[in-house]
Amino acid sequence: MTKPNQNYPTDLNDTEWAVIEQEMPKAKSTGRPRQYAWREILNAIFYILKNGCGWRALPHDLPPWPSVYGYFRLFQRNGLWEKLNEVIREQVRQKANKAAQASLMILDSQSVKSAEGGEKTRV
Repeated sequence: MTKPNQNYPTDLNDTEWAVIEQEMPKAKSTGRPRQYAWREILNAIFYILKNGCGWRALPHDLPPWPSVYGYFRLFQRNGLWEKLNEVIREQVRQKANKAAQASLMILDSQSVKSAEGGEKTRV
């Protein structure tokens, strides 16, 4: 169930969109309706993130950069990115036959590189 005519490699396919769509904010019952669909906005955000270009360098077939940037910042403020990360991580873990939540986390500091090849260094 994938989208056969993706304009860009970063565009969401139907399977990915089905997961993300459930977490997107619902339409308001009052006020002006949104001009762009959530999927279009996310495709534009993912294009920016993958290609590392500036907001003003969005291709013209995507929504205008001020709209895309505005929603990107809104999603940062309201915690949508963290929520999507949590939902997707849990699904990946369950697909790998693991518990949805990890029971242990290991943090490691970066090792110091030695130009001498294995000698002890002080930090």
